[in-house]
Amino acid sequence: MKLSTKGRYAVMAMVDLARHAQVKPVSLSDIATRQEISLSYLEQLFARLRRAGLVKSVRGPGGGYRLARGSADTRVSEIILAVDEPISATRCTEMGATGCRADRSKCLTHDLWEELGNQIHLFLNSVTLLDVLERKLAPRLIEAPQVANSDTMAAAS
Repeated sequence: MKLSTKGRYAVMAMVDLARHAQVKPVSLSDIATRQEISLSYLEQLFARLRRAGLVKSVRGPGGGYRLARGSADTRVSEIILAVDEPISATRCTEMGATGCRADRSKCLTHDLWEELGNQIHLFLNSVTLLDVLERKLAPRLIEAPQVANSDTMAAAS
């Protein structure tokens, strides 16, 4: 699975907004400069974020954007979904009528990739903007179980 720049830049911009919008609204040009993102691209992303209810625009001198909710209440998964970034690891379009293969059946590894997409969504849904700002991501990462392979088992014998 590859997260496109749309989702990545939206999250970067929202984290920047969360960091700088405590005192006054933040202009998109300030975010664009700090994050090295095209202003026109940010305008497109923020239109979607505003429609999704994640940001509020403030008009007039000193205007800009604010978070619609607190950084502790804004989840990374919401941001990615708001900019139409699918959280999917399968190559299928929509599994209802169309499978991965030309004959419209599921590929052998479809369930594996679908579950990976589900796990990614669960992880991103567990992370808030505040978590990213405070760098509190490590506790969410679960260590993979150790799998014994034939070399390890032979050495143990």
